[in-house]
Amino acid sequence: MLTGAIAVMAFSSADAQQSWQQKEFFENSESVHAHFYSEGNVSAPSALELIDGKLPVDTSSFVSAPNSLRLSWTSAPAGEWDVELRLPNWPNRYLNFTGDTFSLWLYSKETMQGSELPLICLHDAGNGFTQKVRLGDYAHQLPAGKWTRLLIPMSAFHSRSVRPFEPARTNTIIFLQGDADAHPHTVLLDNVRIENVNRHEKTPPTPTDLHAKSYERHVLLTWDASDDPDTAEYVIYRSMNGGPFVQVQTQRPDIHRAVDFINQVGVTASYRVTARTSGLRESPPSSTVQASTHAMSDDELLTMVQEASFSYYWDGAEPHSGLARESIPGDPDMIAVGGSGFGIMSLIVGAERGFAPREAIVDRMLRITNYLAHADRFHGAWPHFLSGSTGHILPAFGVYDDGADIVETSFLMEGLLAARGYFTRDTPKERQLRDEITALWHGVEWDWFNPTPQHDALYWHWSPDFGFHKKNRLGGWNETLMPYLLGIASPTHPLPPSLYYSGWCSEGNPARHFGKHSSWYGITLTVADPNGTTGPLFFTHYSFMGYDPRGVRDKYANYFVNNRNMSIIQQKYAIDNPHHFAGYGADDWGMSAVTGPHGYRAFHPPTTDDGTLAPTAAMGAYAYTPQASLLALKHFYRDLGPALWDVYGFRNAFNETNDWYATGELALNQAPQAVMIENGRTGLIWRSFMSNPEMPALQKKVGLVPDKDQ
Repeated sequence: MLTGAIAVMAFSSADAQQSWQQKEFFENSESVHAHFYSEGNVSAPSALELIDGKLPVDTSSFVSAPNSLRLSWTSAPAGEWDVELRLPNWPNRYLNFTGDTFSLWLYSKETMQGSELPLICLHDAGNGFTQKVRLGDYAHQLPAGKWTRLLIPMSAFHSRSVRPFEPARTNTIIFLQGDADAHPHTVLLDNVRIENVNRHEKTPPTPTDLHAKSYERHVLLTWDASDDPDTAEYVIYRSMNGGPFVQVQTQRPDIHRAVDFINQVGVTASYRVTARTSGLRESPPSSTVQASTHAMSDDELLTMVQEASFSYYWDGAEPHSGLARESIPGDPDMIAVGGSGFGIMSLIVGAERGFAPREAIVDRMLRITNYLAHADRFHGAWPHFLSGSTGHILPAFGVYDDGADIVETSFLMEGLLAARGYFTRDTPKERQLRDEITALWHGVEWDWFNPTPQHDALYWHWSPDFGFHKKNRLGGWNETLMPYLLGIASPTHPLPPSLYYSGWCSEGNPARHFGKHSSWYGITLTVADPNGTTGPLFFTHYSFMGYDPRGVRDKYANYFVNNRNMSIIQQKYAIDNPHHFAGYGADDWGMSAVTGPHGYRAFHPPTTDDGTLAPTAAMGAYAYTPQASLLALKHFYRDLGPALWDVYGFRNAFNETNDWYATGELALNQAPQAVMIENGRTGLIWRSFMSNPEMPALQKKVGLVPDKDQ
């Protein structure tokens, strides 16, 4: 049981997020032209409008701005067509549609009889599916030019598969050819939900304290709102040049901020926000605010990216712990331990640049340290994921994932030590914070994770039930430098310095990546993947957000130079673009570990390149390649911003070839943008982390020597 500052709250934004995820199937498409999460098939003489095999995105009319989906068909005798509308996927999404009603909004420019509408069936994640249902049985007529809501009891969908259909796990809606009348038809689809329909909805409370902050091409809106359980979304209205207010965007109920990407410089807009139920009962509008976009300098653009990324860990944090959620959207209770360490470094950037008051950030840090002191630990190390509300482990990677994760713990401690080195004022709270971080630091038993008789390497996982059964030995070139650095530096449970070479550098391991040079585009990597790939750029970020690699080297590399070269190679690879993917170029580059169109993976040239780029890669490289990274920033923002810029900055990833843009962001990927940009601008986080007395001593223990960053 967690105590003190970690109290269980009443209905909160976490509850709102969980409720939202268990009701909404489709509200808007992130794709620009055709909805990525759809697929159509047609057999002549029937006809079906598709773009690259997918449903077109329509911006002419909608229930929830800025778009709907267009379904245009002709059902002919001896022909057939179908369209699958799939549930968008993101990390840690779990299916639990408990509602008793399937809800769908339809629009037709012309009056349409119910008999002309398609059939529908549902499909679940276990390959169960239902019999076909006639939409016309629930809408005898669609009036011309008016959105109409269809309500179908989930009990009407009878299982027709070998595996019984599981309504709670619905993941696909299939529209099928109905009566073959041989006439062309078009309807727009929007706001698809599975929920308990409240036929006595109350008007939600009006959002209050609306603020607008303008940037070069967009306006950030923030507001206060009660966590009303009937609120399905917030609706953003804009007026240009004194004209009428029109709906330009909606926002889900757990987030009280929105981005209006006007994509113009030097224009003034007025805004109002309302709260709305799924039945479209709408609150009175908020007060009106005004904002004017304006040209921004390079420094201002960099600060803009940092502040937006910082907000993921400030406004988007899990409320009980103050730590970072694994993803937004995602499981609202799931804390990413390593991502939280990165988030702490973002909070330092926020304190230095005034994104939030220093005193408030110190209070947040004290909430974090209090939570961590009471959360599950195993020989001083935390697991990969924690429950924000309970502090207990959340096993996510199988039966053996029920204990410590020394790599994620090292990333968390990297952030905590950077905070100890930054919050050095002689005030009661900052002294308390430093003491609490020191206690957590001293409690990590790094030596416990060096278990083999050879005692020559760390092992990633330990379980109280299965010990080191996973046998995941840590060795580079990858993200695992930090546990070796901190283990050797530990004042209470130190590792022998020899592990730097036997473990991290994998000396004695034939598969080691060290001492095997490779060259790309005339640029040499002194440490690289022996398989001939550069690796994803998160290798150059995770351990180097706190640890400053400048001016020193081990026997194999100067890691600042090696990391810089990796970043330059990735830009040159994008210019070369051997697979001819859309968009790639000098200003459109960077691969890392992200959630791509088909799931999470480590993207890197050339072997896992499928057209997916990661803004975190190019932005996180700013400390190494400021000119190339700034070039990418301007392109991502000015050219791709309407699709790529979200409430927490750049989306996790995008793929222009597939017209795909990520649904949200990841804790591991927003922080490198704020932190590594700051390191490139001022060296703040490097300086804060390295100011801990254990760090210079560590470099001497390992035997690092001075080296010019050439």
